[in-house]
Amino acid sequence: MTQLDLATLHEAVAEAVPDRECLVWRDRRLTWRAVGERTRRLANLLHGHGLGRFAAPTQPWVSNHDHMALYLHNGPEYLEGLLGAHKARVAPFNVNYRYVDDELSYLFADARPRAVLYHARFAEHVRRLDLAADVLLLQVADESGAPLLPGALDYEAALASSHDGPVPVQPTADDLHILYTGGTTGMPKGVLWRIGDLLNGPLGLRRRDGMPITDLAEAVAAARQSPNRVLVCPPMMHGSGTWTALGGWCGGAAVVVPGIVDRLDAADVFGTVQRERITRLPIVGDAFARPLVAELEAGAYETGTLRHVLNSGAAINPVTKARLAGLLPGTRIIDVIGSSEGGFQMTRSGAGDAAFKAGPGSGVLSADRTRLLEPGEDELGWLVKSGSIPLGYLNDPGKTGDTFFAIGGRRLVAPGDRARLLADGGIELHGRESTTINTGGEKVFAEEVEAVVRAIAGVSEALVLGRPSERWGSEIVAVVTVREPLTDEELKAACAEKLARYKIPKKFVRTELGLRLPNGKADYVTAKTLMGEP
Repeated sequence: MTQLDLATLHEAVAEAVPDRECLVWRDRRLTWRAVGERTRRLANLLHGHGLGRFAAPTQPWVSNHDHMALYLHNGPEYLEGLLGAHKARVAPFNVNYRYVDDELSYLFADARPRAVLYHARFAEHVRRLDLAADVLLLQVADESGAPLLPGALDYEAALASSHDGPVPVQPTADDLHILYTGGTTGMPKGVLWRIGDLLNGPLGLRRRDGMPITDLAEAVAAARQSPNRVLVCPPMMHGSGTWTALGGWCGGAAVVVPGIVDRLDAADVFGTVQRERITRLPIVGDAFARPLVAELEAGAYETGTLRHVLNSGAAINPVTKARLAGLLPGTRIIDVIGSSEGGFQMTRSGAGDAAFKAGPGSGVLSADRTRLLEPGEDELGWLVKSGSIPLGYLNDPGKTGDTFFAIGGRRLVAPGDRARLLADGGIELHGRESTTINTGGEKVFAEEVEAVVRAIAGVSEALVLGRPSERWGSEIVAVVTVREPLTDEELKAACAEKLARYKIPKKFVRTELGLRLPNGKADYVTAKTLMGEP
């Protein structure tokens, strides 16, 4: 199937609606023409430094591109970086700005970037990385006022010195886009998406009947008619933020970024909704929904243009969702289930907890992973996706083979969710089998946290679990046996040296009981009992 690519599509839409707003942040209002020119300048800069795509890949876990790291808060530069990289046939990848040095070192060693686009506030972290001498450093000025790193280029000055003419390479739908995830894969793994599959999958370049749009003229005609204005609240360093923004662009929408980007500020969000006449608002579970509900209840905002609230990445408490629905009577609330590996797989609308409706290519695989289930078969299987799915995990043939496979000649991805296919075709989700904990929209792999806690002097054993939390959806709890009397504050401080803040356990439960089964495996049943209720 012929597919489109992001760079070609954006250039075509920019030619069709050059003076329409494309990207808005604070007092910056960039038209489609301006974004096109700026991203061509970036692409020509990358190409001029010898970056691009080289020989065809030999395996689904191998990249045939140079890579560019995006180490940024939300803002115009993030989206310019994504688009400019694709115009130069460079594969961009996301960097979680909450990572500490050890986590960053692992990520950069795995991704091996040839260029890093970063906010000045992260300059010291970049300086401490073991990067090759020829890596192109592009530093984006911010409120920190941090000086340029030695050898780095100021982003705006570099764009000004480049040119906005055609880039001397032709992007294709086979070019790669890398999304790093810390979900069921343990340490961060780079999911390799063909950009054509990303467009027809998570970015939603499809007709109303669910069929992918593969004709450029058809895609541009639809974009020309779009009235949408999308406010991107989730961090673009996660799939939900990036996909919302790029999906908006693929449909011709203006993408708007809240003024405050280092945290969720509910007043700023609804002030922007009102001022910019936002039509679509993505959120991430209760960590977003609860403060937004509180702000709506406390203040008066004009939200009549807001047609859709899209929730993904974490669940919303039904009571909170009902309150939100009551405060936004003209707005449709849609829950979206997806993953970095599967894209958006299922949806449901309204304030209730009805079964999910399967998206294109979604289904349920039998528990033994040998066949696709038929509606109504009473078996708890695995949620799977076919069609527009990734190739595999960067540098990891083992994980690629475990997660991406074929049944009856049909290529599938099974991210790890258990599910049941109902008689009416709806899907009942039962959650992950793994020890992944979703806290405030962030995915945390329990074994990573356990390894850090166990390494603390005075700790003998540790198991890490998620416990229901009204604020976070799930909060991280560590059940520990200790040799020395350590306080929670001391344990958290030790964790902070190795872990991003959101991965640090909210509570430590101490026990003298063994936390291992006779076969040496972790006894999570006992740990869960000891953890207790919030």
